[in-house]
Amino acid sequence: MLGNFLGDFVKGNNHKNYRSDIQKGILLHRQIDTFTDSNDIVRKSKRRLHERYGHYDGIIIDIFYDHFLAKNWHDYSVIPLDIFAQGYYDLMHSNYDILPEKVKELLVPLEKYNWLYNYQFLEGMRSVLKGMNRRTKMVSKMDLAIEDLQLHYIEFENDFTLFFKELINFTEDTLKELD
Repeated sequence: MLGNFLGDFVKGNNHKNYRSDIQKGILLHRQIDTFTDSNDIVRKSKRRLHERYGHYDGIIIDIFYDHFLAKNWHDYSVIPLDIFAQGYYDLMHSNYDILPEKVKELLVPLEKYNWLYNYQFLEGMRSVLKGMNRRTKMVSKMDLAIEDLQLHYIEFENDFTLFFKELINFTEDTLKELD
């Protein structure tokens, strides 16, 4: 689980600097990214946003899909989302010494604003999108994406549901290959 989170922050062969279970998570994350980027359902979602956001469309869809995962968490896990989120933050703290600096910086707002839990709420989405817009020095206009989410809410949720079924199967198969 930790390695999967670190996947965006550990580049190249640097994954080999981590213990084997974390390496596996990093490699899984990379394979999920490749699968997601080439998925027709995800591409369909991105097309709704591309004209307005250009190459930021994928990041926005990733955030939207996080929203639908959090909102429908009970369909995918027996562990309540608030307990899962706290366990995740605890995992990060218990491995703090091995986290890349960017992750350490991200951990503060992640936990302070309880992103993992608050993704399920539109206000949480609004906050995350505003923060992402600030991180891009207001170039991405991601703060406006809440309007697109609300405008095409049902379509995005349907896309997510179909995609996530495919992703679960892909992940199960990939984990077998990584063992």
